[in-house]
Formats: sequence, C-alpha cells, structure tokens
Amino acid sequence: MTLDYLLDAANWSLTSPDGFPQRILEHLGYTFLALVIAAVIAFPIGLLIGHTGRGALVAINLGNAGRALPTLGVLMLALALVGIGLVPVTFALVVLAIPPILATTYAGIQSVADETVDAARGVGMTEAQIAWRVEVPIAMPIIIGGLRNASLQVVSTATIAAYAGLGGLGRYLFDGLATLQYDKVVAGAIVLAVLAVAIDLALAGAQRLLVSPGVDGRGAGNRPTTARPAGRPAGAG
Repeated sequence: MTLDYLLDAANWSLTSPDGFPQRILEHLGYTFLALVIAAVIAFPIGLLIGHTGRGALVAINLGNAGRALPTLGVLMLALALVGIGLVPVTFALVVLAIPPILATTYAGIQSVADETVDAARGVGMTEAQIAWRVEVPIAMPIIIGGLRNASLQVVSTATIAAYAGLGGLGRYLFDGLATLQYDKVVAGAIVLAVLAVAIDLALAGAQRLLVSPGVDGRGAGNRPTTARPAGRPAGAG
C-alpha cells in the first residue's frame, strides 16, 4: 500500500510540476549549488593551511564548531534575517558542507610525505607548483572523500528547502506529513535514499578517473605515509 504513490506512473511524468523528475532536479540544484559554494570557500583555505602548516588550530576549531551547529537552527536564523527563499537554504547547506571539505583538504595535504615535498622544492618548483602539481594530486583521494562526505550530508539535508517554501524531495516529506499521506512520505524517503547512493557512486567513479593509480594503490606506486607536523611551515629544513 505504501508503495502505490511511488509506483504510480503519473507521479513520474516529466511535465508534472509535482512529479518525481521535477523534484529530483530541484533537489540536485540545491545540493550542487551548496557544494560548489562550500568547495570554493573551503578548498583554498584547507590547501593553504595544509601547505603552510599555519592556522590549523583555528581552522579545525571552526570546522568543529560548524559541525556542531544544527542545520535547521541555522536555517531558522537565516529565514528570520532574509525571509523565505533560496538564500537562507543555500546558506544553511553551505555551513553544513564546509567543515568536511576543509578538514579533509587540510588532512590530505598534510599527509604528503616530507621527502616528496623536499624533492619538488629541490628541483626548483615554486610553492604554488608544489601545492597544485605535487600535493593536490597525491591528496586527491582524501579530498574527494571529504567531498563525498559533504555531498551525502547536503543531499540528505536539502529536504529543508521545502520548509523554506521551495521544492525538492522535501516536498513529499513535509506535504505528506501535513496531509497524513504516509505513502507520499515513504515514496519521498525512498527516492531520496536512492539519489544519495547514486551521487556517492558517481563521485566514487570520478575518483577512479581523477586519481592516479599509483596514488590510490591501483598501480605500482605507494601512497606516502610520512605526514608533516601540523605546525611546520613550508620551506623548513
């Protein structure tokens, strides 16, 4: 009985404004927008901190504080300040996504072996070249792992968009509960779970394409195991 709504062909119509295809596209839009903004903010900061070893304590504490913030509480605050719409929802989701991206970027860069960085510096690479051409490729598995973590958190939490008057898969949850249509709630939850798995699998596939086989263990190379001390500045001997 609870699967009737999910299996109803009318709910999968491409032209229906309340159909699953439209709601999935809306949900993906909220998720993608939040992840892009969070990555633009968190990745450069994590890269800079990981490369220089400066500001790590502040960044980690801010990241932990961000994880502790309740997303719904952040949304309510944003709604009170700017009203309903896309801005408060995006703000709340970005706050949720920044900590895992920042933390894993920093950790990934710090995991690069001292010997590798010293060798790159010894052949005349600039600090920017070392960061982008040596550290980032080696740290890519960890960095993408953080992005996968953030994407799962954001896609599952983007249902709050419906609370702010927007669309997405949260419409099935909020509207279904409001009208006691529990088959609608179950259908929305199932589609959301499948979407989250699909996004994670897509990022896992992207990781296999972007990461060198020698870095992630698929090739003959070995992943470096010697990490730089957290407070060690770049260029130290």
